[in-house]
Formats: sequence, C-alpha cells, structure tokens
Amino acid sequence: MDDRKSESMQNVILENRGRLNISGVNDVLNFDENTVNVNTELGLLCIKGYDLKLNRLNLDNTELLVEGTISSLAYSDSHQKGSFIQKLFK
Repeated sequence: MDDRKSESMQNVILENRGRLNISGVNDVLNFDENTVNVNTELGLLCIKGYDLKLNRLNLDNTELLVEGTISSLAYSDSHQKGSFIQKLFK
C-alpha cells in the first residue's frame, strides 16, 4: 500500500444522492453545475451530476459540502494522470 495513502484520512458521505460531505480536501480545481473537480489527500476526485452547488468550503478544516443531484464520484491519481499525458505527447 502507498505510504501517502496510509497516512491520509478522508471521509466521503453521500446522503440520498443529493448531499455530499467530503473531508481531506486540499483545493477545488474547478466547478460548474455539472462537474466539480477536487484535489484531495487521496488523489483527484471528479464529482458529476446536475444542479451542483458548493454550499460550504472550509480549507482550514479540509471540508467540502456539495449539494445537487449527484450521479458519480471517480478518483484518479494525479501522478498517474500526469505520466499518462506525458506519454501521450512523447
């Protein structure tokens, strides 16, 4: 197991596909009403849905609250993503 991941702590709580609480948030990279991209302690997290709103962002406590109709959550490791893009353009 990756040492970075074993030291990191994150909670993702999805309530009725309409309210998402996330801890371990480092930054919100971008967002619109259909997609929120978040840099977390465990990698990049892409949240997709409809009428998404960032209702609370507290980077001091590393917490984020997203509300709307949430259809998917997907993690990707930023190191793997970067190496894939680098390989693509070689």
